Formats: sequence, C-alpha cells, structure tokens
Amino acid sequence: MESHTTVMIHHILLLFISICLLGMTAGKLASKLKLPDVALFLFAGMLVGQGLHWINESSSSLTNQFILTAGSALILFDGGRNIRLGGLRRVWLTVSLLSVPGVLITCAVTAAAVHFLLGLDWIYSFLLGAIISSTDPATLIPVFKQVRIRPKVRETVESESAFNDATGSILTFSILAVVTGTKQVTLASGVADFLTTAVGGILVGCLIGFLASFLVAHINLGVLRDYTTIAMIVTALAAFLLGESLHVSGFMATFTAGLLWGNASLFRLDMEDKQKEMEHFSENVTIIMRMLIFVLLGSQVNFAVIGQYLWPSLAVLAVFLLIARPLTVLASTLPDRRAGWTWKEIAFMFWVRETGVIPAALSGMIAATGIAHADVIASVTFLAVLITILLQASTTGYAARRLGLEEGAER
Repeated sequence: MESHTTVMIHHILLLFISICLLGMTAGKLASKLKLPDVALFLFAGMLVGQGLHWINESSSSLTNQFILTAGSALILFDGGRNIRLGGLRRVWLTVSLLSVPGVLITCAVTAAAVHFLLGLDWIYSFLLGAIISSTDPATLIPVFKQVRIRPKVRETVESESAFNDATGSILTFSILAVVTGTKQVTLASGVADFLTTAVGGILVGCLIGFLASFLVAHINLGVLRDYTTIAMIVTALAAFLLGESLHVSGFMATFTAGLLWGNASLFRLDMEDKQKEMEHFSENVTIIMRMLIFVLLGSQVNFAVIGQYLWPSLAVLAVFLLIARPLTVLASTLPDRRAGWTWKEIAFMFWVRETGVIPAALSGMIAATGIAHADVIASVTFLAVLITILLQASTTGYAARRLGLEEGAER
C-alpha cells in the first residue's frame, strides 16, 4: 500500500505534467487564433476543472499556494529585469504616478463601484479593488513583441505594469491585515505601514540583487558566472523569502532584485555574453508559471457565484475600465509636462491595462484565507482577467494602428 507521501508526490507530478501538456496545447491553439495565450489557459482550466473534473486542486492546498507564491515571485523578478532604467529618464514621473498614486486611484474608484453595485462592505470592496488594481507585464510584454509600439509609450506601459504589481500586492496584504484583524489601522498608521513595507522591500531587493549580480558578473569575483540562470532563480526566491521573513514586502523585494539584475551594467557589471541564455531561460520559466497559475485559476472558477453576481460584476468592470483607468492615466500623465504626452498616446494608455498573473495569484491567496466574500472576490477577479485579456490584449494592435502609434508611423 502506497504511503501518503508517495501518493502526494505522484499527485503533484501528475498535476504538473497535465497542466504543462494542456498549456502547450492551449498555447499552440492561441497562436493559430492570434489570441493571448493566458485566455486559452483559463478556458483550458475551466474545461478540465469544472467541466470534466480532471483537475480538482483546492485553492487552499499547499501545492496551489506554492505555485501562486513562487510563480508570482519569479514573474515579478522577470518584470523588473526587463526594465531599462536608462529608458525611463523622460517618463519617470508618469511611471511613478501610475505605479503608486495610480494604483490607489484605481483601487478607490473600483471599491466604490463594488460597494454600491455588489453591496460588499467598504473594507472588502477596497480589498477587491486592491487585488485587481495592477496591470500585467506577463501579458503586455508578449503582446508588445507582436505589436511594435513607439518606444516611449511601450516603455511607460511595460514599466507601469511591473512597478504597480508590487504596489498592488503591498496594498492587498495591508488591507487583508485589517480584514483578518491582525492590525488596527488608522489613516496615519496605514500610510506608515505601507511605506515601511514598500521601502523595506526595496532595501532587501537592492541588497540581494546587487550581491547576486556581483557574484555573477564581476570580472574577477564573479564565481557564479557559470550558473547565471540558476543564480537568477535563487535571487528571485531568496529576495522574496528574506523580505517576508523581515515582515516587509517580499514581492517588492523580488521585483527590486530583478530591477538591479537587469541594470547591472550601471554598476559596471557585465552580463552581455549571458543575455541570450537568460532570455531563453526566463521565457520558459515564466510561461510555465503562467500555465500553472491560469490553468489552476480556471479550474477553480465557481460558476454558480459568477452567475449569481454576473450583471453587477460586469457593471463594476465597466467602471473599472471606462472610469477608473482613464482617471488614473489622466492624473499621471497631465502633470508630466516633460514627457510631452499627446492625446493619442494618452487614449492608447486608457485602453491598455490588462489584468493578469499577480491579481490572479493574489485572488488565490485570498481565497485560501477563508475570509468572508472570498468567493465573490475570486469570481470578479476571474472576470477582470478574462475580459481585459480577451477584449484589450487582443485589440492592442488595432488600437495602436488606429491611433498611429506603431513604430515608424507618422507623428
């Protein structure tokens, strides 16, 4: 008779193999249909989960939580690694405003819609608003590889999506602490905790990111150069773990570590000969994590709850997309005179704000806590991911062409 440990190991291996096979099939189909792959991952998860009942992984299981946590950390690290600080000189103010005040604006407007349309208490409304307030580099970056957008706009939107994931995660866990009663928060203490968590995460990320980059890329002391890609994984997870252990933001720490890693040349650390190897490795790791997160999310969808709250949820998402996002972009771009934003560029940023991996992962983590309204929060998050990816990611190229923002188009 097999031991419980053996059964668990076989279960995890079968789950991993099944999701990867399913993900590869869905990815090929997405390529043929010219749709974002994550949309097909979600549909595949719904098919084998709620449809055929082949995958029945609970949102609170250790396996599910490990995938969400490790996957989020690795994707955030890669998001930071892909940002080039030199390209942000002209638009740093816009990116900064989008990444912190912008997240707060999106959260507040969405929370108001949730409170009045879905009837949730304010604290749960803000929790849902925080979860879906960030955009998604894992979706945007592949889209921008297919659609050649002018560099200023592309770098701004990509950088926003990487920076605001960390902000959204900090805001989510700050509000969750209030919901679960682990903290009594006033406005002043809430702001102080937010800043402490964020700054602490940045400092941890700087320490781990610089140390790891130094040990890989220093011309004389780069003892880990032969293990560059392995060191990347260790750096991402170590930054997250140390951040969480010190009670600061592990997500901000891993993002910052990725940012330093990707800009190691600013410290005269040379990784140029490893770029292709790192790109290939990172692309494969992040796509595996996207498969795991989105197939599992699709398999856990509660269709009864979605059906019960469908119309008010769609109304919330209409406010989210058509009011919260434009307000966020206007509040972030209009003060930045140096960037010289045109109305066509601003209109494009109104439309491009896919919800993706980090909101999906945060929703799964929240569901595991068993708090009130977790099922409603999960269903609205699922709809936000599905609708923004199907509606916005698939029309990004069309929007860029209509607005004349493709590379080489006349200004």
